Amino acid sequence: MIIERRAASRGRGPAQVEWLDSRHTFSFGHYYDPAWMGFGPLRVINEDRVAPGAGFPPHRHANMEILSYVLSGRLAHRDSSGAEGVVGPGELQWMGAGHGVEHSEYNASADEPVHFLQVWLQPDRVNAAPAYASRAPVEGDGWQLLASPDGAAGSIAIRQDARLYRVGLRKEQVAGFDLEPDRRYWLHVATGEVESGDSRLAAGDAIGMTGEGGQLQLQGIGAPVSEILLFDLPL
Repeated sequence: MIIERRAASRGRGPAQVEWLDSRHTFSFGHYYDPAWMGFGPLRVINEDRVAPGAGFPPHRHANMEILSYVLSGRLAHRDSSGAEGVVGPGELQWMGAGHGVEHSEYNASADEPVHFLQVWLQPDRVNAAPAYASRAPVEGDGWQLLASPDGAAGSIAIRQDARLYRVGLRKEQVAGFDLEPDRRYWLHVATGEVESGDSRLAAGDAIGMTGEGGQLQLQGIGAPVSEILLFDLPL
């Protein structure tokens, strides 16, 4: 089964928050749609743009794997476990909330906005110790493994049988990915524009695939480099 989630159909963040422009792929906060509650353990994909010097003040989460992938600008993190860091374009940040942690996320710049994707995955265990890690941008062509359950290929080890891949495609460049019928996959176009079969997907568009075998074929057709994230998830 294949489903499409177009960027324009996503939910919006609260309009009264002037420093935040947010789009919600799945139900989140003030946005609720029973048709879009998540995709397997993938619970949240928020595309956030945060104004210079602004951000999310300290708040608490528990039993959620939280990934932040920066598209432009710089994002500053601090949490009650003592972890802190600043991540920039192409970097991935992970916080395993575990049994509970208070954290803040702020734009690290007083002059430029930060644009990032916030992703939540339900963990495969509860009440683990909170943890934090970040991964620098990955160089080279082809699919790059950013997160995995076992930390393979230098990826961040997360607490779920899930893998996050990233690929950048120049115009007319092609990438294939072998799909397993006993897995589900969520493809999110972060920037640019690509073709997948008969579908033309622009930034913010996504497709979900369940029980599909064969090979996924993508071709870049937009910006100098179109950036795609692919989540490999259990059924």
